[in-house]
Amino acid sequence: MYSRRLFLQALGALPLLGKDSKPLGGIFPIVQTPFSDDGKLDPKTLAEEIRFLDRTGVQGVVWRQLASEYFDLTKSERLAGMEAVASTGNPLKPAVVLGVQADDIDTALEYTRAAEKLNPSALIALPPRGEKDNTKVVAYYKAIGEASTRPLFAQTIGDMSVKFVISMAAAVPNLRYIKDEAGQTLPRLSEYRRRNSEFIRGVFTGAHGKTMIDELARGAAGSMPAAGFADLYVAVLESWRAGRRAEAMERFSKVMLLVTEVSAYGIPALKYLLELRGVFPNHVCRSAAKNSIFDEEARKSLRETLEFVKPQLRV
Repeated sequence: MYSRRLFLQALGALPLLGKDSKPLGGIFPIVQTPFSDDGKLDPKTLAEEIRFLDRTGVQGVVWRQLASEYFDLTKSERLAGMEAVASTGNPLKPAVVLGVQADDIDTALEYTRAAEKLNPSALIALPPRGEKDNTKVVAYYKAIGEASTRPLFAQTIGDMSVKFVISMAAAVPNLRYIKDEAGQTLPRLSEYRRRNSEFIRGVFTGAHGKTMIDELARGAAGSMPAAGFADLYVAVLESWRAGRRAEAMERFSKVMLLVTEVSAYGIPALKYLLELRGVFPNHVCRSAAKNSIFDEEARKSLRETLEFVKPQLRV
C-alpha cells in the first residue's frame, strides 16, 4: 500500500513526461557499438546503425547498455556516442532511449545533463555496479530523475525484487518503465501484472527475448533484443498484436535460430550479423576474451543461418 503523499507526488510529475504522451512499447533494440579497425569508436557507423534500425520498423533504440560494450567505453566516448545516436537525423520513427548509468551519482548526473540536451524520448540506467544497499540505489535513481524531464527506465539486475522496484517507482516521479533482468523473467512479469502498480507504465524484457511469446502473454510492454536481426522481432510483435498467434510463433522460430547462435558466441556474433547485413565494416570488439571462441566455423554457421532466415528480413 502506497502513501497518499507518494501517489500525489507521482501525479504531479506527469507533466514532466512531455514526450511520453502515450506509453512506450514494442521492440527497442540495444544498439551495438562499432569500432574502427584500430579499435576507436566509430560514430559515423553508429549513426548508420540507427538509420538501419529505423528501416527495420523498430519502435525504439537504446544505447549504451551492457550489449553496447558499455564498460569498454571511456567517458568521452560515451558522450560522443550519445550525440551520434540522438543526432542521426529527423524524422526518425523510433523513440531514442539514452543510457546514463555510472558507478557513482555525480558521473551519472553528468551523463544525464548531457543526454537531456539531446532531447531523447527517455533515459535508462543500470544501478551502480556492485551496490547492494537499496537505500543508496533509490537515492541514485532519484538524483537521475530529478535532473531530467524525461521518462526513466530502471534496468533491474541481481536480487532487486518486484516489490522493491515498485516502491522505487513510487519514490521517483518519472521512473515509469522497467527493463527487468533480475531473477526469473516470466514469473516476475506475472507479479508486476498482479500488483498492477499505478506508477509503472511498462515492463520490458531482455536476454534476447528467448521467451518473447510467453513474455507478451504475461503483459510485457516490449523487448530489448540485439540490433542485428531486430526486424525478425518486429514481425513477431506485429503478428501477435494482430491476434495471429500461430503466425507469431512461426516467425519466432526464425528468431530463435539466431538467438541460439548469438547466445553461444556473444557480442562478436552480434556485430558480425551487422557486418553481414552491410551496416558495420567489421566486427571488432575491444576485449580479446570476447573474440576467443568466434572462429571461422562460428562465422560460417552465422552466415548459413542468416541466409536461411533471409526471406523474413525487411532490409
